[in-house]
Amino acid sequence: MKYRIGVIGAGSISEMHLNAYQAHPDVEIAAICDVNEERARAKASEYGASRVYTDYRELLAQPDIDAVSVCTWNNSHAEISIAALEAGKHVLVEKPLCKTMEEALKVQEAVKRTGKVLQVGFVRRYGANAEVLKQFIDNGEFGEIYYAKASWLRRLGNPGGWFADIERSGGGPLIDIGVHVIDICWYLMGKPKVKSVSGNTYKKLGNRSNVKHIEFYKAADYDPSFNTVEDLANALIRFENGASLMVDVSFTLHGKQSGVEVSLYGERGGIILEPELKIITEKYDTILELAPQMDHPTFDFNQGFANEIAWFVSAMAGEKETLSPVEDGVEMMKILTGIYESARLGKEIHF
Repeated sequence: MKYRIGVIGAGSISEMHLNAYQAHPDVEIAAICDVNEERARAKASEYGASRVYTDYRELLAQPDIDAVSVCTWNNSHAEISIAALEAGKHVLVEKPLCKTMEEALKVQEAVKRTGKVLQVGFVRRYGANAEVLKQFIDNGEFGEIYYAKASWLRRLGNPGGWFADIERSGGGPLIDIGVHVIDICWYLMGKPKVKSVSGNTYKKLGNRSNVKHIEFYKAADYDPSFNTVEDLANALIRFENGASLMVDVSFTLHGKQSGVEVSLYGERGGIILEPELKIITEKYDTILELAPQMDHPTFDFNQGFANEIAWFVSAMAGEKETLSPVEDGVEMMKILTGIYESARLGKEIHF
């Protein structure tokens, strides 16, 4: 059977979804929706979609559309996801699930009520490096993983536009890129329940649009004069099982270079997930560094999205459970909103 897909939101992230859908043999890209009709039409002609909409409700009213990818601003994720579920569609919603805990619980309730698949776009779970590691972890190779450290620091890289508008995005680097590294650590740690968070956010540098000679990704609606989000966030997250996670993320920072670093530490071994998969272990009183031989020892976006969308199609077909269900989106919102709340109040938040 071919699944007919509608993509809501035709901004840059939609291309990752569209490329992966286009390559999937069981999918037909049926419709594209964007408030900017010109942009929706351009994407529709590029990917062979026969229908174009500027109002997502019109797309959801089409009875032959089986599922949607929600690639809009964060402030509309919950509203569109709930409407899609109620219209009988399966949903792949980009991360973060939404902006607030209240919205997250409403989405979760709609998933329960409708029985449709909702997959949260925690794409790094679908990367080959995470897949390899998960087998090691599930087979007890590392013992209990009690500590993780995640860092995604950009020296210059505030995408501007909606990313820099707290009303539409819900926040800056924490909710945009921090969500990825926090989630992958939490997932590989076995998804322990969060107990408390202590966080800080800083708005010191703005978006530094004056800097020359360094290229960075800019949103389609980039506006150098507008910025209402943090530059930097850091946090210590404690879990009920005693494990902890330390994280720092930035859009801009007076640093030497940008990069992603993710490490996890267990009783019987350690893991470097990013910038490149390495396993640290001990044999015969000697510490070893093992480097798995694979095409993508670091997270590869194209492969990650292809795997994520293939998994979504299998989940729609009832062949698999999604790797990133709504419950995980809710727990991640609890952590993210907790960090922002902790930073605002200047104290640790307990759940």
